[in-house]
Amino acid sequence: MAKRRGKRKEARPAEILQAAIEEFSENGFAGAKIVDIATRAGVAKGTVYIYFNTKEEIFEAIVRDRISPVFKIVSGIVKFWPGSQATLLKQIITRFYSEIVENEERRMILKTLISESDRFEELANFYFQEILVPARKMFKKIIKKGIDKGELRDTSIVNEPMVIVGPALMAAVWKMTFESSENLNTQRWLEAHVDLVLHGLQNTEKS
Repeated sequence: MAKRRGKRKEARPAEILQAAIEEFSENGFAGAKIVDIATRAGVAKGTVYIYFNTKEEIFEAIVRDRISPVFKIVSGIVKFWPGSQATLLKQIITRFYSEIVENEERRMILKTLISESDRFEELANFYFQEILVPARKMFKKIIKKGIDKGELRDTSIVNEPMVIVGPALMAAVWKMTFESSENLNTQRWLEAHVDLVLHGLQNTEKS
């Protein structure tokens, strides 16, 4: 019995995060209450405060638990990638679709960030530092390496590498906003995205 209680206690932070994801999705960050998150998680309100002091801390924990691991996996792929940088970009973009665009929970996190960032700047600042800053460095490194190898063109994209994921973000927004009007053909959108990026960066002068 004590062993079961111990396992239950270890699972509580994950249960609270899952409950918070559902609460943020249904009521927004501003409308969500700690007590309602606790109710969804099946724990007392005070239990939530054992692990998290504020809703902001809960959101940060969600990002670290659901988004950061995806970036770490991608970073590992980049670190040990043996092939062309163009193919690497295709791999990263494809993973972005499977891990973010097609993942309802992660889309919800993005939706919360977009809809609440004007009232909760600390959320946007946290996401910026935790995800966007390292992602921008990663893409810049890939493009520069591709240019040095003669695979990619030396364009202004090297200075604004996040434009590479622009179509994927639009796909995520579409699924969050317009899906009831028209279902997004994600595979076709992905293929168009990859075509746009690779042909835009391809060094056609390479012999």
